[in-house]
Amino acid sequence: MSTMMFIPEEELLKKVGGMYNLTRLVFERAKQLSKGAQKLVDIDSSNFITIALEEIRQGKLDESK
Repeated sequence: MSTMMFIPEEELLKKVGGMYNLTRLVFERAKQLSKGAQKLVDIDSSNFITIALEEIRQGKLDESK
């Protein structure tokens, strides 16, 4: 079962520079995860979007990755 976590939107937007960048980065990372990429965070979720958001929140994922 997959659960969604609450991650404050403002925190994520500051990290990536806006909604467009956040959307693009989450989409690209979720696509990578769906193709078998390893998670960069220890999280109890199989939801690729949740994983990508948590990777951004923890600073493991940014524009250069």
